[in-house]
Amino acid sequence: MQKKSFSMELAGKTLTAEFNDLTAHANGSVMLRYGETVILVTAVMSARESAANYFPLSVEFEEKFYAAGQILGSRFQRREGRPSDEAVLSARIVDRTIRPLFNQKVRRDVQVVVTVLAVGEDDPDVLGVIGASLALSVSDIPWAGPVGAIRIGRTKDTGDVVINPTYLERKEGVLDVEILACGKDGTINMIETSAHEVSEQEIIQMLQQAAGLHSEIEAFQKTIVTEIGKTKQQLEVPTVQPEAVTLYESEFAEKLYQTIFSNQPGKDHIYEIKKEYLKTLIENEIDPTQADHFFEDKIDETLHQGAVAENKRADGRNMDEVRPLFAQAGGVSPVLHGSGIFYRGGTHIFTALTLGGPEAAQMLDTMESRDEKKRFMHHYNFPPYSVGETGRVGGFNRRMIGHGALAEKALAPLIPEQSVFPYTIRLVSETLSSNGSSSMGSVCAATLALMDGGVPIKRPVAGIASGVMILDDKHALLTDIQGPEDEFGDMDFKVAGTTEGVTAIQMDVKVSGIPITILSAALEKAKAARLHILETITNSLAAPRETISPRAPEIVVLKINEDQIGLVIGSGGKTINGIKDDSGVDEISIEEDGTVYITGKNGSAGTAADKIKALTKIYQVGERVSATVTRIATFGAFAKLDAFNEGLIHISEIAPFRLENLDGVLQEGETVEVIVAKVEGGKIGLSIKQADPDFAVKRGLHPGTREDKNAEGNK
Repeated sequence: MQKKSFSMELAGKTLTAEFNDLTAHANGSVMLRYGETVILVTAVMSARESAANYFPLSVEFEEKFYAAGQILGSRFQRREGRPSDEAVLSARIVDRTIRPLFNQKVRRDVQVVVTVLAVGEDDPDVLGVIGASLALSVSDIPWAGPVGAIRIGRTKDTGDVVINPTYLERKEGVLDVEILACGKDGTINMIETSAHEVSEQEIIQMLQQAAGLHSEIEAFQKTIVTEIGKTKQQLEVPTVQPEAVTLYESEFAEKLYQTIFSNQPGKDHIYEIKKEYLKTLIENEIDPTQADHFFEDKIDETLHQGAVAENKRADGRNMDEVRPLFAQAGGVSPVLHGSGIFYRGGTHIFTALTLGGPEAAQMLDTMESRDEKKRFMHHYNFPPYSVGETGRVGGFNRRMIGHGALAEKALAPLIPEQSVFPYTIRLVSETLSSNGSSSMGSVCAATLALMDGGVPIKRPVAGIASGVMILDDKHALLTDIQGPEDEFGDMDFKVAGTTEGVTAIQMDVKVSGIPITILSAALEKAKAARLHILETITNSLAAPRETISPRAPEIVVLKINEDQIGLVIGSGGKTINGIKDDSGVDEISIEEDGTVYITGKNGSAGTAADKIKALTKIYQVGERVSATVTRIATFGAFAKLDAFNEGLIHISEIAPFRLENLDGVLQEGETVEVIVAKVEGGKIGLSIKQADPDFAVKRGLHPGTREDKNAEGNK
């Protein structure tokens, strides 16, 4: 094996890039080590042009079960299947970082594959970006990198900054903010942020720190490229026919300008001009092959010129103006546990809430985590009719997974702890109409659904997408981007949060990077828009409803001793299944610490809870109890305390004087008041005379009475 290694120190650990001949046919590859985590990244470009009318880049993030050092997978399928949601999200991070640095007019297929070979305490997603950057940079594939990537966290208690926090540090909830930022040359081109209501200023400070670390990582990569980098291929980029340019300038330039700035929302009317232009080319026998992309470049130029030079937006709004809003909590159907409808211009979202017991939580069994329960979920759907198209209905794609995860991340900090609200919570957002930032619309609709369903969230959450148009050294910030601004703008900057601070950020760009000064201004504009949207939400419903839907299950929470868990379950589950059958509950879940969650409807949860309370009740000496006599023996009487516990009333504990037998003293089925006299080895001793010293007298018994009768009977 031929290999060459390079190393740098990053956050107290050694980052090692090894270049070898394992992947002999790839254009570029690297094996990257950080702690015990190892990934292999390959970059390959096809030899022929694709038929696609866009730049055909694909990024795959391969999580291998062997990387965890365990035999994983389902019980019957011990091999990898479709990518996990986590793998999809990691692939999207890499894709969104590297894509803007390609010439978008290239038509060669480029594929980047990140294969996780071993996973330690460090998340391979950050390494995936650095590895993709290195593989592309040393290859002969034209690309404008390298880029840096870093994850920065901050501890809740001390405020200490943690660079590349480990899985453990992130899962234990010790961080109040976590930012994964990528970029080059002091600018930022990709952001993923989750935060517990953190201020905009604090976010900017951490981005500045990230940019400083990026420069170190970039310098490391540039050294490697200088030493072993291949000469980049010179690819021909097709150009448009001069006749097509002339026709556009003479007949369509002004028409396009007037159409774009006609104060109409969306972009369908703009593309009607494009259709007309292409049709005219064909009628004039001019080759339209490259004219499609040429016209889109002109749309891009016109939008940028209008925004930056003329302070104009396509739909006529002011730069900071949010489109008309509408919010509705509930009102769809009593079957739903909660619902929300949110409009922002032409983006219309419906979200449904479903509540379930702890057993409804999602079990995560991935390379990174095993047997982990996820009790809060948000899923996002984007049917083709939402944009006026036909297509496959059902299923989901990477975009849906990404948008769903973003909204989930935005809402998660406000979801009550299980100890406060023991339900599993599932939200599903349906994009019914889309014209810009349906993911942030989902945050708003989901907030309404949560409050409608009586989920005691701390505060409402809202989200907004901002954009930027950059022209030379000038720029224009656009609040609440829609249609052509979303498609042709230089930035899609999604920010979600509450009145108190930011909870989530996601940023994609179409340029090499965005200066932090622009991001700072964009955050402040996003805050103003967010507060405006929150006002609309609270006008619809000011706070969570006081009760949950009557259609939702009831959950009763109990606490038993850990050594009683086996008692409740019983041999082969006989006891717990019997309780379920007798009470009619849906589920009984017992945690390792003895917490019992009982889920049911129509009072069944309370019935089951009473049975478990009785089964696990620990009687205390001196406790007064009503007991039912079940059996009489020569030495005393057995009495039932509850459905599961029985005690003995010894003959000496009935009267304050000696009794020879119990003939006629007690009757089976009779209920008497007793005092728990002793509890030893699971056996309970009961006393009537302690509960009622006059019991015997009331029954007509006196000292010597029983002995005299016995004497007479022996004559």
